[in-house]
Amino acid sequence: MLVVMQHDATAKDVDRVVSIIQEMGYEARPMPGAQRTAVGLVGNDGRVDASRLEALPGVAQVIHVTQPYKQVSREWRSENTIVELAPGVTVGGDSVLVIGGPCSVESEEQILSAARIVKAAGGNALRGGAFKPRSSPYSFQGLGKKGLELLARAGKAAGLPIVTEAMDSDGAQMVAELADCIQIGARNMQNYSLLKTVGKMKKPVLLKRGMAATINDLLLSAEYILAEGNESVILCERGVRSFDPAARNMFDLTAIPIVHRLSHLPIIADPSHATGLRDKVIPMARAAVAAGADGVMIEVHPEPDRALSDGAQSLYPDQFTQLVGELRAVAAAIGRNIPPPKTGTA
Repeated sequence: MLVVMQHDATAKDVDRVVSIIQEMGYEARPMPGAQRTAVGLVGNDGRVDASRLEALPGVAQVIHVTQPYKQVSREWRSENTIVELAPGVTVGGDSVLVIGGPCSVESEEQILSAARIVKAAGGNALRGGAFKPRSSPYSFQGLGKKGLELLARAGKAAGLPIVTEAMDSDGAQMVAELADCIQIGARNMQNYSLLKTVGKMKKPVLLKRGMAATINDLLLSAEYILAEGNESVILCERGVRSFDPAARNMFDLTAIPIVHRLSHLPIIADPSHATGLRDKVIPMARAAVAAGADGVMIEVHPEPDRALSDGAQSLYPDQFTQLVGELRAVAAAIGRNIPPPKTGTA
């Protein structure tokens, strides 16, 4: 349930609404906005006496949120959420974020080189896997804590915030200590204990769509995180399973405008995992930005042919540099921009 305040409602009016909601035994979440202030009522089972709230001074209306996901929905918040990864680095709004880096952190030399490539090309954040959930138990699983430390060192050296995956609740604590954004991978999209864990943290969360998940499934998973108090959630379309072996996955481009209609959360695209093929990543990245994605996550490796994981979908450095330039042009054509990377050592 959402209590929408009048435009001229005072701080005292808002405080009164919060107090009454708490007296009713629920949690109140004030949401100041540019167009309106609202107070969300969390924890109700649908049997709240709305008339008590509607009669309060300063209240314009009480809205019953109809979607199964409440706090994630446009009904709950009409304005777009902007998530800050680091000072001056945001996702949402008019800007388009470019996250680049290798699939896995393999060595200090490799990740430092990748960070320099991303920074020089104009990327805004560095990605890299330290803990890798792989389909085969015999595939490279990542360097673990050492890889996380190397990634943090590379991000600091290049002046880039880092995004990396947590595979379980214990690992999430470790990732949160060093990363600027915690990634929840496709395989863990419905790992509810992990979602609750990161929901209690004060770190941005990048939530990837599961390989066989509907958009509704994705938004409900995001609801788990917001329900625990963490509103800094970024959604990610990374392709879904298909019967066609021509590409690794089917890139659901329509998910981007659909999510924007249903939710206030930002959504980015991962065309690297969506296609699995280097030559397909570039056009799909352009298409994602044109479709309204708030960012792209692109795999780039100093030497893709020697990559320990996902080399076939990793761009060569010169390809990544060219792509960022092309994405700037696409973003500008639809009234958006890719901000320059924040100042730092490259």
